[in-house]
Amino acid sequence: MRYIGSIYRPPSEAYSLIVQMTVGCSHNRCAFCDMYAGKQFYVRPVEDVLADFAWCRRQYRHIGRVFLADGDALAAPAGDLLRVLDYIRSAIPECERVTCYASPGSVRKKTGAELRALRAAGLRMVYMGLESGSDAVLRRMRKGCSAAQIVESAQKVRAAGMALSVTAISGLGGKELWEEHAVETGKALSAMGAEYVGLLTLMVEPGTPAADWVRSGALQLLSPREVLAETYALLAHTDSEGSVFRMNHASNYLNLRGTLNRDRSALLAQLRRGMEGGAALKDEDFRAL
Repeated sequence: MRYIGSIYRPPSEAYSLIVQMTVGCSHNRCAFCDMYAGKQFYVRPVEDVLADFAWCRRQYRHIGRVFLADGDALAAPAGDLLRVLDYIRSAIPECERVTCYASPGSVRKKTGAELRALRAAGLRMVYMGLESGSDAVLRRMRKGCSAAQIVESAQKVRAAGMALSVTAISGLGGKELWEEHAVETGKALSAMGAEYVGLLTLMVEPGTPAADWVRSGALQLLSPREVLAETYALLAHTDSEGSVFRMNHASNYLNLRGTLNRDRSALLAQLRRGMEGGAALKDEDFRAL
């Protein structure tokens, strides 16, 4: 089994077999992210990927889930992905689901027919980063696409029959753009209608442009309770019936979980308690990515 560089996965893929379909991130220019900074993006030869799966099949009696890494596995050609999915289906029949990260750009480059074929072959869900629904924040953070393009990609994924897990980042707009970030992110999440919504909180990684901006004062970070106020506004502007909402990442000051829209009032009440000092917030030293 070969891994190239550090491997990252969503928290929900903790018990999944992880095999790299691609290496690195196809965009790799977001100002807040250093996950794939040391990797040049490329699509692995499909024969190497299949060899990794064959090795895993020999080693492991049961493989219940598969996550295709790295940061944008959907950027691989549809034909390569179909070969891998067909192998999983035939050689690992007990596998319940296959998932991967997908950038909005890689979704846009796939046709609807290709996405439907991938779903039929076993790609059950993709993880996509919205980060913010504010175009001003997305431009500053060098996301490489607009909120409308991200929403369109999300809708394209869902139209193909795949489940969608979306992440946004609290505090990404700083003090200057916090309200716009909250309101527009809520609107974007409403339009995406994802099955799962995850909310992280900005952590400034050394060596990133965001770290330089914080040091120079160009980006002013929110305090923990300001983050909660922003989250309150975000949820108040989110209408996404049935979406499973999670704010339990290691980066978050306060852990929340529920299902929208059913639990929104309870979630807002918990945020109010946190804002008013009635709930303990995670100490900065214990936050992590």
